[in-house]
Amino acid sequence: MPPDGTTDAPPNARSEPRSDPPGLREQIAATIDAAWKMVEAHVELARAELSEIGDEVKRVAALGGVAAGLFLFLGILLPVGLLLFLGEWWFGSIGWGVLLGTELCLAIAVTCVALAFDVSGAAIARSFILAVLVGGILAAVLALALPNEGWTRVGNSSGLNVEPGVRPLAIATAVIAAIGALLGLLPGARSGGIGGVIGGLIGGAILGAIVGALSAVRFGVGPGAALGVALGLGTWAALAGLALARKGIDGEAMKARFWPSQTIETTKETIEWVRERTPLGPRP
Repeated sequence: MPPDGTTDAPPNARSEPRSDPPGLREQIAATIDAAWKMVEAHVELARAELSEIGDEVKRVAALGGVAAGLFLFLGILLPVGLLLFLGEWWFGSIGWGVLLGTELCLAIAVTCVALAFDVSGAAIARSFILAVLVGGILAAVLALALPNEGWTRVGNSSGLNVEPGVRPLAIATAVIAAIGALLGLLPGARSGGIGGVIGGLIGGAILGAIVGALSAVRFGVGPGAALGVALGLGTWAALAGLALARKGIDGEAMKARFWPSQTIETTKETIEWVRERTPLGPRP
């Protein structure tokens, strides 16, 4: 034992002074700080994940937009290209594809408008069937050049002093122009006045000359058939438009189709029924 009365103890046996435990305020602050750091970590994680999701959304939207645009382009390219291809394949020129496609779209559009204005389905069916008959007959006749053959035989038997190559055209133009003039004279006379008669005569003659000249031309199989189909499609559009003009547009019928009259009348009846059973004055 040392002289001063102290005891020697090994260094590792000495106890360190203990610090006081944290108070309630410090614990609450530490808890709040830990919670805030946890929230910040989750927010950063969410931001990173949402950024990745946003990039994926942009990528998918861009690719989807390109795909939708290509599908739309394909939907336009296929029918247009098909019409041009069929015009070249069947009739020898893509111009026929453009003309026939235009007439087909016009005829379908006029038919849809006629149906929208409540033209009867029977009238639309009649116009379509008649157009098919006209187009089929004219396509066969013009493809086989039957009018040209007929005018050629008439010219050969007439003995007309005209060059044989031009003779069918001259005879057809003269004959059909005369018939057209006579047919145009009738509506001109009905309209009254000498002006109407002269106008109908000249107009009928011009139209007849055009028809006669076309009938004397040898188009060939492809162009002749295409011209017949074109006339058939034009007939379809014209007959559908004529059916619409005959039916007319009935404003009252259109209002009845698009005005909820039954609902309005039922609502009025309900209001009247409630008024009859609900006293409006003060209750005793």
